[in-house]
Amino acid sequence: MTRKEQKEERRNAILMTALDLFVKRGYYETKISDIASAVPMSTGLLFHYFGSKEELLIELVKMGAAATGSTGKMADIPASVFFESFLSQLFEYSKAQPWVFNMFVLMGQARRSGMPEEARKIALSASGIEDTAKIIKKGQKEGIFRKGDPKLLSTCFWATVQGIMEEMAVNKEFKAPDPEWLIAILLK
Repeated sequence: MTRKEQKEERRNAILMTALDLFVKRGYYETKISDIASAVPMSTGLLFHYFGSKEELLIELVKMGAAATGSTGKMADIPASVFFESFLSQLFEYSKAQPWVFNMFVLMGQARRSGMPEEARKIALSASGIEDTAKIIKKGQKEGIFRKGDPKLLSTCFWATVQGIMEEMAVNKEFKAPDPEWLIAILLK
């Protein structure tokens, strides 16, 4: 492994450790020394990678925001197929990569008042609601989805997904529901 690869691996270990601790303990209750100890590395070395705990949070929120943008890339998929495909892929990927559950929790936390403002702004700007509302509107025109404000329907859909992902983050025994259950929120 090259030195560059080692550095990137260590950086990712710091990020995933911080994500886990921020979700379990909360951002303000997690100390930078807790993260360093859990990696494990010295606090001084951790500061070589990230200048502060807030910088770590912002990097994690940027990662979450980047993933949120993936719904816009799927706008060409037929509305009837989009939601089932998206949910199936999300739940499967999350099972293989459990940190995704934690990312949903962190993004929900980062949106709340009292969080560092830069992280909060990034989290608030990252939303699949608008992109998903466009797909819902398309499905309404096709006669597949119920009538109603597409943005409100999208918000309800995402609130349900958020709740499921949070439950899966804290309850390892909780199984992902059938995507059809969630799609039923939208169907005529």
